[in-house]
Amino acid sequence: MPLHAGMTDTPVGFAAEHHHYAMAGFFGIMELWGASNAHMQKILGSPPVRTFYQWKSNRVIRVPDDTLRRIGYVAGIYKALQILYSDPAQADGWVNQPNEYFGGQSPLDRMAAGDVTDLAAVRTYVDAARAPWS
Repeated sequence: MPLHAGMTDTPVGFAAEHHHYAMAGFFGIMELWGASNAHMQKILGSPPVRTFYQWKSNRVIRVPDDTLRRIGYVAGIYKALQILYSDPAQADGWVNQPNEYFGGQSPLDRMAAGDVTDLAAVRTYVDAARAPWS
């Protein structure tokens, strides 16, 4: 992805001064899903506890690219579920239901397993399920 002039690691279109919007969106989705702080911290890539609580209280200066990528997966999963289910409560509840595809664990537990590939697995699953409606 191209970079802004003079910046070394901020993708174009998402400058550091806008990172707080990504965090606010993430925590809003997590609240809808009933995620615990432990789940949220793991999904974000296990930032230090102090950093996590600063982000949660919307004191965001800059977020690492890996964390932004993780938030992107969460946003994509959320959007796909809203397309799949006409009832928002059903869409939000899906992440907490045991799922055979994920070895009987809930999608939220899979997302919180710690690796970005776990988020990608859930995203791939919901994208495949919504493909006929895309």
